[in-house]
This record gives sequence, C-alpha cells and structure tokens, in this order.
Amino acid sequence: MTIVRAATREDLDAVVDLEAQLFGRAAWSRGAVEAEFAGLGETRHIVVAVEVRRVVGYAMLLEVADAADVHRIAVDADHRGSGIAHALLGALLDKASSTGNLAVLLEVAADNAAGLALYAKHGFVEIDRRPRYYPGDVDAVVMHKPLEPTR
Repeated sequence: MTIVRAATREDLDAVVDLEAQLFGRAAWSRGAVEAEFAGLGETRHIVVAVEVRRVVGYAMLLEVADAADVHRIAVDADHRGSGIAHALLGALLDKASSTGNLAVLLEVAADNAAGLALYAKHGFVEIDRRPRYYPGDVDAVVMHKPLEPTR
C-alpha cells in the first residue's frame, strides 16, 4: 500500500536518489533539492509517496505571495499508472488551498502527454507557452488553476 505524507528531512537522500534516477542529466543537483528541504514548512512543501518504507514518488510546491508553484512531481517508473501522481498533486493542491493561496501555477514539457493529462484532470488550463524552453527545443506549457482558499 502506498501512503502519501509530508516529507521530512530524513527523506532528503531518497528524493535526491529518485531525482537522479528519473531525470538523469536534467536532474536537480543535491544542493537544489537541499534548498527545497531547507524551506520546509515555511514557503516550501514537499510530499512523498512511500511504499514499504521506500520513497516511490515526490512532489514539491513553492508558495509566493498568494499563489503557489508546483516545482516537481516525479514517480518511480515501476509505479507509474497507479494513481500516485494524482495523489501527490492532490496533496499539493490541498496544502496550497489550506495556506490561503488563490492559484497554483506550473510548467510542463509540451511533449509530456501524461503530465498534461494529469494537470488537465485536476483543473489546470494552459495560459502560456515558452518556446524551446526544454532540451530538444521542446516548449514549456505554463498552466494555471484557481483555488478556493480554505484558511
């Protein structure tokens, strides 16, 4: 059974390892991931999906003023298609709403069909494109979802 919970600093190594495994040369450095963990509970929120004490997915959110940015959603290849990404994104949206954010923004590669479908299913809409933003001249699709703050 997979459990989604707030990350703790003890999850840092597992997230760094999964980041490297999934993103290869495009992975964030350990320092970049450490910076996300350093702000936990302040402006940064990280959730992890854990199965039998192993992190199999994670998602990161940064709050800025009254909006939040999804920084990363990643799921181990062996666990894709099992609803973990939906659960991680749902947890981020709940957190963003509960802390008073009015909207959530994110960027996704235009050729990431699974990501685009995930975000659309959660109510995100395309608001802009950044041409040739990603390697291979792939556009970044900027997406937005309004929120009803629960705080």
